[in-house]
Amino acid sequence: MAFLGVEQSLTGRRWIGPDIETERASDAMVQTTGLPRAVCQVLARRGVPAPEADSFLKPQLRDLLPDPRSLRDMQKAAARFLVAVQRRQRIAVFADYDVDGGSSAALLISWLRDMGLNATLYIPDRIDEGYGPNVPAMRQLADGHDLIVCVDCGTLSHDPIAAAADADVIVLDHHLGGETLPCALAVVNPNRQDESGDLHYLCAAGVVFLMLVEVRRQMRETGGGTGPDLMALLDLVALATVADVAPLIGANRALVRQGLTVMGRRARPGLVALADVSRMDAAPNTYHLGFLLGPRVNAGGRIGKADMGARLLSTDSMAEAEALAERLDALNTERRDIEAAVRAAAMAQAEARGLDAPLVWAAGEGWHPGVVGIVASRLKEAANRPAIVIGLEGDEGKGSGRSVAGVDLGAAIQRLASDGLLIKGGGHKMAAGLTVARDQLEPAMQRLSELLAKQGAGQGGPADLKLDGALLPSATNVGLIEDIERAGPFGAGAPAPRYAMPDLQIRHARRVGESHLKLSLADDMGGKLDAIAFGAFDTALGPRLSEHGGARFHMAGRLEINSWNGRQTVQLRLDDAAASSTG
Repeated sequence: MAFLGVEQSLTGRRWIGPDIETERASDAMVQTTGLPRAVCQVLARRGVPAPEADSFLKPQLRDLLPDPRSLRDMQKAAARFLVAVQRRQRIAVFADYDVDGGSSAALLISWLRDMGLNATLYIPDRIDEGYGPNVPAMRQLADGHDLIVCVDCGTLSHDPIAAAADADVIVLDHHLGGETLPCALAVVNPNRQDESGDLHYLCAAGVVFLMLVEVRRQMRETGGGTGPDLMALLDLVALATVADVAPLIGANRALVRQGLTVMGRRARPGLVALADVSRMDAAPNTYHLGFLLGPRVNAGGRIGKADMGARLLSTDSMAEAEALAERLDALNTERRDIEAAVRAAAMAQAEARGLDAPLVWAAGEGWHPGVVGIVASRLKEAANRPAIVIGLEGDEGKGSGRSVAGVDLGAAIQRLASDGLLIKGGGHKMAAGLTVARDQLEPAMQRLSELLAKQGAGQGGPADLKLDGALLPSATNVGLIEDIERAGPFGAGAPAPRYAMPDLQIRHARRVGESHLKLSLADDMGGKLDAIAFGAFDTALGPRLSEHGGARFHMAGRLEINSWNGRQTVQLRLDDAAASSTG
């Protein structure tokens, strides 16, 4: 039965409330713990037993951090890294150009600098070199270094790593591994095919952090001290985890929770400058990391100089940080303009092809490779299907894909590459990259669609809107939202609770910017609540709610604290609405 009787909302979705088992579990938890019902609803949905509620709400890194040695090659990687430090050898860090790669590189560079060593940073150019190690770059680095550490890349780089024969190579990665590994000294990757998969949720920065934990352990065992403060590095791990859309489960919960606390101390020049240029006026949370800081760090790798993000995150100079942050902010604005043009063209093409297939895809001449991944995310959200967007140039196309829950896009892309339909490709369950010959584009996409269909892609329409329960504006306050936030952090794999607010009156509605809508809502108990619907005028929400004519609506969205001029109020981030039967 649809929640509040909403079979089809303004965005075409059916509203689904908590099932009977979850409701019973949350009721029982209220009785045994005394926690607010809204908090118990979140915990019950996450499957947290009542006796574990307190420890879940207070995640401790010491309790959740896995033993680094549970990962294959970890001891070997840490031992070789430590030898390089002790012998003052020349170390190079080869990183991917995204937030995870930049954060991973900054972790190593910052740690090494505290140990009195300067590492060489190398990040390939997205357009000229593409993703991951390449033969010329690795050969050049091997000529001048004793150790090369590849972070957030390298698991599939057989030839480039073989070309670095004059140096030892360590790979610290999380992308899906192939049947064979490159001839590196160590490949530490929770998604190697011979791993258990227990730590599949870690991003590369999480893997790097675990290696530094193991390095610290080996230092202590040999009487070499403890090294730099690892807890101070967790702001970088948190940024990478959220920006790379890694699931906020297991150790990631504690890493991000503690990392946000560290970030709030404003001790890292790069993040301070980035927060200031992003106009952050509240304590950092996962939204800030995913939508304000992350895109700006990424902007250098997308349309600017590839190493700008990593340099910003690793610098200890406030002046350099401010200059880099300003440049990245400008590049991010430029990126948004480029993205908007590609998104319009890709959406038109995908709609003409049909949004109901197992795979939604689009390809265009000269589409910037730095924005195809973002546009793929937009197509995925619009169709609730895996999506691929490809920029064509010459005889090749370079593309990026995003998937939906339950569909492993990375494995399908890897299968396509092994079958010879792609020049190269790889990734993980939710995101992947590929290079395809122009004359193989249609057959490759057709085959990919078939592979994804076998996993269940394309079987549904717009995703049902899952709700945790119902609340009235009169029952909300800042304290309740703070209690709910204790069940976080929220993000991938741990969605923020979403509530329905039944039968509300719209007091005021006004358009903000090009496509957003601000609302003032009220219930019949005297409760009032402000709401904002981002992108409302890109859907049916904007026109219908702004021209409501006095009608009443059920509203659905996420509750958050809005800080403005030192004052805190509750705000609804509106996701959907449906006409009320009394409206």
